[in-house]
Amino acid sequence: MSRTLLAPRSWPLAVKVPLVVAALMAALGVLASWLVLANLADIQERNLRRLADVTLGTLAASLAAPVERRDIWETFDALDRLTATDSGMPAVAMVVLLPGGEVLAASDPRRFPTLRRLDEPLLRAALRAGDMLFDTSRARAVATYRLEEGGEQLGTLLAELDIGALLAERRRATVALVVSNSFLTLVMAGVGYALVRRMLGPLSRLAVAAERLERGEDPGELLEPPQGSREFRKLFGRFRAMARAVQERETILKRLAEEDRLAQLGRLASAMAHEVNNPLAGLLTVVDTLRRRGEDDGVRRHAVELLERGLLGIRNVVGAMLVAYKEDREAPGLTRRAIDDLRYLVQHEVARKRLELVWTNRLPPVLPVDGGAVRQALLNLLLNACGASPVGGKVVFEAVAEDGVCRFLIADQGPGLPADMAAILERSGPPTTPPGRGLGLWTAATLWQRIGGTIRVERVPGKGTRIRLAVPVRVRAEVV
Repeated sequence: MSRTLLAPRSWPLAVKVPLVVAALMAALGVLASWLVLANLADIQERNLRRLADVTLGTLAASLAAPVERRDIWETFDALDRLTATDSGMPAVAMVVLLPGGEVLAASDPRRFPTLRRLDEPLLRAALRAGDMLFDTSRARAVATYRLEEGGEQLGTLLAELDIGALLAERRRATVALVVSNSFLTLVMAGVGYALVRRMLGPLSRLAVAAERLERGEDPGELLEPPQGSREFRKLFGRFRAMARAVQERETILKRLAEEDRLAQLGRLASAMAHEVNNPLAGLLTVVDTLRRRGEDDGVRRHAVELLERGLLGIRNVVGAMLVAYKEDREAPGLTRRAIDDLRYLVQHEVARKRLELVWTNRLPPVLPVDGGAVRQALLNLLLNACGASPVGGKVVFEAVAEDGVCRFLIADQGPGLPADMAAILERSGPPTTPPGRGLGLWTAATLWQRIGGTIRVERVPGKGTRIRLAVPVRVRAEVV
């Protein structure tokens, strides 16, 4: 669950689209807020410059005469009157400098002593720049005004201003923008989530219908087209047609598999008749011997032993056929004897091609695995291995249970399983079969997949094929 949350690609569209909308809204809000705050700061600075120019220009007219006479007290009196009046300019201190840079007079004589050079860094910087400077870290600004008379510079008027109110206004605007943008972003994300979920509702239904179809179930009412959207109605119509085609194909494949199973049963029945007929001839001979020489104890015992062995052989062949093909779906799990019985069902093919059958079965007596599905799949693959092996070749079968997994190996010395046939066995999705061939392999792959098993094919062209099968030991699955 945590890995899924950390992987955005796995998030549903109903989550990703609103998040994208929210991210775009947040980015747009940040950009808009920056533009608004930058414009606000520009307006504030321009207004403060205008106010300073007007106020300092008015003051400069009254300062020209005393500055020209270097009258300290009259200059101080003019500065003091401006500071005492409400001019609308938030002046903290005002200084009149002589052309040489010495202080002539100041509204705060202790801070700016008369006839001494100015040592305040901000005021000196403003003096050098000849323009208003701002220091937001100290909430201060400095305005400058040139004092002239008849084109001759008499000095410079400096005003230190308190811009705390302007910065507070900017902070209030920033908070208002952040709150409003966050609210709008959340609202748009919620609306986007609701709209996207509503828009993707039909697609969610299609996904559930596809899952049902994959499990072989009928999608039913999930394929009813939604109202309103023409595109979705068209999509549902095409999906419904595809679902019918898939169901028909599955039905045909199951029918073909059943027909192949019955055909295989017919071939095995013929082989069983051959296997039964051979010992019957010998048994009839034993019966004739008993009829003629039954009074001899030695002959009678030998004849009874021969009868018993012959009847047991017939019973093994018939019993193996019944175990492999009876329709008892409630039978217990896989047994070791049921696997060994497969030898009798392939014995005719082994004898016909004079094959060497190397048989190793190390399974426990009973395993909680779907025995019918395992036997049917292994029988199909064993017959396929016998058919692919050359005359006088060797077929190997191994069965073992270890670490909670039941493993099987079937190897032959044939020309090698074609790649398209191997793909039928190895694919993880629904098994498919090429037209006209591979039906036995398709049946084996289908049965094995439905009991949760895996198949791996090792092909060596010209040297044979090794098929490794594994199935977890668990509660047996239902096999169709």
